[in-house]
Amino acid sequence: MANATIFDRLKQDHDAHRQLFAKMAEADREKDEARLEKLFEQFKVEVSAHAAAEEETLYATMLSRPDLREDAQHSVSEHKEIDDYLEELSELKFNGEAWRREFDKMKKRYLHHIEEEEEEMFPDAAKDLSAAEEEKLGKLFAKRKPAELERAQAAE
Repeated sequence: MANATIFDRLKQDHDAHRQLFAKMAEADREKDEARLEKLFEQFKVEVSAHAAAEEETLYATMLSRPDLREDAQHSVSEHKEIDDYLEELSELKFNGEAWRREFDKMKKRYLHHIEEEEEEMFPDAAKDLSAAEEEKLGKLFAKRKPAELERAQAAE
């Protein structure tokens, strides 16, 4: 994905997260609890790494710009909210009734978050960033994410 912008890379991750939700739903329909748990653990690691790398690149840049600061602050708070859901899910009996309720809330919240980013925040930020900045942030994100994946995997 040479010369990919930050928005290309983030959207690619969002699409991968949507695919993980679809695979989790399939595993659930097939009553394959081991696969469901493995996919959920993968989702947690991926989302944690994605959020950290996004905050270190795009959000850090947006926070430095008055016109974009509020959007970045809003998104950081949504990341925290999703992280709180994931933490709570880790404390509940996997796939139990309470876990399923919290998972459904987290999924709904996460899908809302990425749709809001893609439909509102990314276009607003793109108006303020040059093409060169978008590419530079994309490269920085690509560099940061593997380190964040390692960190997230070690935390599991």
